[in-house]
Amino acid sequence: MTDDAREEAERFRWIQSEKAGHDLGEEAIRQWVSRHWPAFVSGRAIEHLSGQRFWLEMPRAEFGVLVREFPNQQELVREIVTRLTAGADNLTILQWATDNIVPMNEVRNILQRIDINGLRDRFPPPDDADPAHVVHG
Repeated sequence: MTDDAREEAERFRWIQSEKAGHDLGEEAIRQWVSRHWPAFVSGRAIEHLSGQRFWLEMPRAEFGVLVREFPNQQELVREIVTRLTAGADNLTILQWATDNIVPMNEVRNILQRIDINGLRDRFPPPDDADPAHVVHG
């Protein structure tokens, strides 16, 4: 994820600098980290868990785990993954499941396996004192 994070942060820096008319440097990198890090990490983890793309930072055994552990619920997995990727949180997904009479036990099991909130602990943002190491390694 590090190389992709660097690329995303640099892209953000370039766009913001173009808007400002000058290079915003490290401040733009700090902004990217504070605004986009959680969504970046969540998106990459979901790709890995879904078997869409392998990420070295994630355990090998977790690659495609959503396909292996929920083979008969792939439509529900796709719906939950789509919602999470769009920015929904667990509570919003549980509310959607309740409103649409989706089997709550299945939804909970999938959400627990994804553990979107645990990703914050596994992949904390770069040190706030020096988020530039996202770009410079």
